[in-house]
Amino acid sequence: MPTTAKGWGTDAADQPLRPMEFERRDLRANDVAIQITHSGICHSDLHTCRNDWGGSRYPVVPGHEIVGTVTAVGPDVTKHKVGDTVAVGCMVDSCMECDQCLEGWEIFCRQGAIQTYNSKDRHDGSVTKGGYSDHVVVRDHFVCKVPDGMDVKRVAPLLCAGITTYSPLRQYDVGKNTKVAVVGLGGLGHMGVKLAAAMGAHVTMITTTPEKGEDARRLGAHDVIVSTDPEQMKAAATRFDFILNTIPVSHEIDGYLQLLGRSGRMVIVGALTPMPGFIGANLVFWNRAVGGSAIGGIPETQEMLEFCARHDIYPEVEHIRIEQVNEAYERLLKNDVRYRFVIDMEQNA
Repeated sequence: MPTTAKGWGTDAADQPLRPMEFERRDLRANDVAIQITHSGICHSDLHTCRNDWGGSRYPVVPGHEIVGTVTAVGPDVTKHKVGDTVAVGCMVDSCMECDQCLEGWEIFCRQGAIQTYNSKDRHDGSVTKGGYSDHVVVRDHFVCKVPDGMDVKRVAPLLCAGITTYSPLRQYDVGKNTKVAVVGLGGLGHMGVKLAAAMGAHVTMITTTPEKGEDARRLGAHDVIVSTDPEQMKAAATRFDFILNTIPVSHEIDGYLQLLGRSGRMVIVGALTPMPGFIGANLVFWNRAVGGSAIGGIPETQEMLEFCARHDIYPEVEHIRIEQVNEAYERLLKNDVRYRFVIDMEQNA
């Protein structure tokens, strides 16, 4: 029988989040039931609740950075057991048959990956609801193991901010002797700095805010460039092999392209809205390229968690109670968090 979940969601774009009850499905043969202990807050949650991108299906219960404890498993589940500490990220299902799914890139499923919230279930058509709740039911393949010894209170944002920055760094073989620049020191950027440094790269933070320089160095950056200083930008021309661009809004990229050396690559992971045009010569000369990257697939997400466990890497977090979520959203709009919010669901039991 379906179970009643308690969570927080919103009924409309102009409404705050409120307590609500809704149904979670009974376990299918390959499902895992998870008691949620921590749920990260992503800027995408706010955008979806307020229908900034269109397509929000109300009521919306957001949250795609989930950590919790397995409470039940379906009869066909073999890799998870009751009592395991597990994590769930941005997707909860896919066709598992197409070339992308079979190659471990479920996010690019030919039939469309099922998002953790605001997405239609492949089997019954119900709308998925996320981690701002007491429990969740997820297909076993999309449940990751949290490595033993990790601080579960800080893991949740790794399931979005962590994999969003880890994936392009891995795809482009960032490592020892790679000169990396990370643009923007926010929820994504601070993870990019930590991960690139742990991979052995020489990391430079590029920011518009000089005051963030000290914080960037504390997080692992070797150098800092203030992008509003023309002399600093000119001096850094052709310096970098790879630029991880985490700016979350539309912006000019020509200035950053000029920082890339021969065959350098800039990958955009933050901006999802239309971007201004750029000068073709900034790509043609020096054989530069610009691209984008989403979250990784499930195998890469598990790899990222294990990498973070080995290197003791966590996001910088501020813990809140679920009752503080509307206040947290307003603070997000003001960039008033260093650098991710995590809802401690155990404080609300």
